[in-house]
Amino acid sequence: MKAFQIVEYAHPSKIQVATDVPVPKPGKGEVLIDVHAAGLNFFDILQAQGKYQTQPPMPFVLGAEFSGTISADSPIPKHCPYKPGDRVFGYAQGAYGEHVVANPFALIPLPDNVSFEQAAVVPLTYTTSYEGLVHRGKIQPGEWVLVHAAAGGVGLAACQIAKLMGCKVIATASSDIKRAVCIDHAGVDAVVDYTKKDWQKEVMKITDGKGVNVVYDPVGMILPSLKCVAWNSRLVVVGFAAGTIEKIPANLLLLKQASVVGLFWGGGTTRDPQHAVQVVSEVLGLLSSGKLKPILYEKVYNGLETVSEALQDLEGRKTWGKGVIRIRPSTLREAKL
Repeated sequence: MKAFQIVEYAHPSKIQVATDVPVPKPGKGEVLIDVHAAGLNFFDILQAQGKYQTQPPMPFVLGAEFSGTISADSPIPKHCPYKPGDRVFGYAQGAYGEHVVANPFALIPLPDNVSFEQAAVVPLTYTTSYEGLVHRGKIQPGEWVLVHAAAGGVGLAACQIAKLMGCKVIATASSDIKRAVCIDHAGVDAVVDYTKKDWQKEVMKITDGKGVNVVYDPVGMILPSLKCVAWNSRLVVVGFAAGTIEKIPANLLLLKQASVVGLFWGGGTTRDPQHAVQVVSEVLGLLSSGKLKPILYEKVYNGLETVSEALQDLEGRKTWGKGVIRIRPSTLREAKL
């Protein structure tokens, strides 16, 4: 099969798509999936270079988030809820290939009103933001939510989810284009340029001097955000895209009676699978109802040959929202609306 295979660690820009990769063989209790679309993630860039916290044995196929159909010649394990041809999505190592294997009980049925492309960005991105805001941040209707790097994948998802839950959202982004994306695609209430000095004063002005109730931070901006939070605020640590792990003085938390909570969705699915099922079910409900529609980057990445280009665009911060690789022509169809 064709796949973006890693045979030695290197930057994705130096890797070409292989055409002779063996089709993965399902292990006991697994199914084979025809991959139709795959979501782009920054950690793919790190994993290709051997710099990520999870490194599969060589050789391996890159990619994690996918959508597709159960292969016609896939084994169907006992009690498996799917049959060949069923539309599914999920995440598993090897999404940047024409086929991938996965545990069927970790897959999610794809609603008719959601396209393969849209589904490919949900397994890690939308579940992460939902868990971070609803269960970790405990957002409430009417609260102010500050979302950093809001034009990114998890950022836009967080903006959408916060608005769906009745919150008022302030989105931070570094360019006029990205701030416009937050307004046009996620319907945020206000935008702020976090690269400007004293951007927190603008946040305080927007909130009538009260500050925000919840901060959603995939960047590493908890410390500066403490200057514009309200009493009893909650700050959710999602990641450190800026590259620095902060040291937070405890006295600053005390002065605002603020809480800082961590979010590790990947670890949570393993340590608390029952809760993970609940989160996935709640997100699936929003998707099925049409209330939540995943936001995709406007540029189309067609075919596995574009993986290198797509990951370079992601690394170069040229994209917004979530980029998707269309792997099979059938994904060009529109979802049933």
